[in-house]
Amino acid sequence: MNQAAVYHRPESEYAFLYTPETMRIRLRTARNDIKKVELISGDPYLLTKEKWYLNRQPMKKITATLDHDYWQIEVSADYRRLAYGFYLTDQEGREAFYCDQGLLEDQQMDVTQDNIYFRMPYFHEIDRFKVPDWVHKTVWYQIFPERFSNGDSTNDPEDCLPWESKLPDREDFFGGDLQGIIDRLDYLEELGINGLYLCPIFSAPSNHKYDTVDYYEVDPHFGDKRVFKELVQKAHERGIKVMLDAVFNHLGKDSRQWRDVLKNGQDSKYADWFHIHSFPATYQPIPDSEFGDAITYETFSFVPTMPKLNTANREVQEYLLDVAAYWIREFDIDGWRLDVANEVDHHFWKKFHETVLEEKSELYILGEIWHSSQRWLQGDEFHAVMNYAFTESLKDFYLDQSMDAKEMIDRMNRQQMLYCDQANEVSFNLLDSHDTPRMMTLCNNDQQLLKSAFAFMFLQKGTPCLYYGTEVGLAGGPDPDCRRCMPWEKQDEALKEFFKKLIALRKRYASLLTFSEDDWVVLEERVMIFQRTYQGVTLRCTFNGSDESLRVAQTGVELLGAGVERDQQLSVGPSGFLIEQVAEN
Repeated sequence: MNQAAVYHRPESEYAFLYTPETMRIRLRTARNDIKKVELISGDPYLLTKEKWYLNRQPMKKITATLDHDYWQIEVSADYRRLAYGFYLTDQEGREAFYCDQGLLEDQQMDVTQDNIYFRMPYFHEIDRFKVPDWVHKTVWYQIFPERFSNGDSTNDPEDCLPWESKLPDREDFFGGDLQGIIDRLDYLEELGINGLYLCPIFSAPSNHKYDTVDYYEVDPHFGDKRVFKELVQKAHERGIKVMLDAVFNHLGKDSRQWRDVLKNGQDSKYADWFHIHSFPATYQPIPDSEFGDAITYETFSFVPTMPKLNTANREVQEYLLDVAAYWIREFDIDGWRLDVANEVDHHFWKKFHETVLEEKSELYILGEIWHSSQRWLQGDEFHAVMNYAFTESLKDFYLDQSMDAKEMIDRMNRQQMLYCDQANEVSFNLLDSHDTPRMMTLCNNDQQLLKSAFAFMFLQKGTPCLYYGTEVGLAGGPDPDCRRCMPWEKQDEALKEFFKKLIALRKRYASLLTFSEDDWVVLEERVMIFQRTYQGVTLRCTFNGSDESLRVAQTGVELLGAGVERDQQLSVGPSGFLIEQVAEN
């Protein structure tokens, strides 16, 4: 028995309340090392009276990585408190007991001692990780407002360029606005999306608006509050949720708070709103760059025009928390996406969580974090993070081909086990965004590869997001090229039709794809099949990442596919896929 691989941690992603009455318990062991795992559990105060340590409950192996197996069981407790431990049996039939005192073998076992057990002292509903029920049913559509649609030319900047007249540079304006989004709601409804994720709309001098001047005002180039309220109302009438993007890590250089600091130095009433090392607040420009040198204050990255806020300051906290509540209270938004979330202190995010959910209990809180995020996903800060770790796994398999199917599944399963199930169920899955090159470009215009990658993404746990224009073939390299104008005059209608079908499929089977367990089969290095079953319905999904056609036996009703050929036998071509609903026996 590989004892070093055995791992459990109470009150963590290994032991958490899933519903008010049930607790999910996980255990990690070495891959293929343990034949079975059994749980003993019961009320700690009834150990000797009920002798519950005699009752073993089998745990199920729910997933595996290249190195580990993961076991899980769901249990309840009559008195809402639980003591528990694990019996492990290896492949040779040897048994050990794992508890709060470590891994015990025969001569050490005395399971009648109450002090040896792991504990969930009490099922506190207030501590349970709760997520909005609507999120897992949502397909998001990300819009960079300045480049989506120009609906009101009267608010265009003076230097506004004609729509699609050139590829975008960093300082270009093309006139996209909120009225343009309203005008295209019929398009979005027809596409099938039911969630809008808008990059920042607040007053700011840039085209991207991540350098906020005033959090309480809509940027005049985008419209005004009346237009935004109309957008939210009309989106809601179509069953579309609206999520705003906020930058609470830093302010823009033109904000009144920062201008006051530049004017009054250490005598400014806002001096402690920022992290200033010495006065005056200065920097040395780097020619032909947004970055600076010799900066005497903290910034986002090394961009001197974005001074970092001191979110430990009570006045800053009150200001930002009021901003967050204001847009919920006055405009009924459905979510906050939080930029550079990992660089803001946890103390503030806990206050943010409490404040916004008091305004709207079903609000979705999404953090922009590009790395492992356990600390933010404990149920008292965010519901989810932008799942870039998942994104990179898919890109490594589909685009770079730097990993095979087993390695991709290993990485995905390992990531799933970092978080409790609730977090996984609403994780924000994406393949491209305003911060990354577009998938059409990364796929070298190979539409079958593009379709396969997005189909795979849409079939995973979490809530999927489509970046504007991807559905009609919009290409683009790194920022700013990934922020091209949405093409309205010339679109790839066949590709758009594919995405309509994919979005419809995801919405139809949202609960199955969210709550079912994974069942993976890797046939070859780049060929994989997985099945998902929930409430008697099974989807079978075949993905062929190889260079050769794959012969398959049809097992049910074909729902969607790419590169599928029918001769005397069904085959899935290179970079193709097939999704079927398995016929019931």
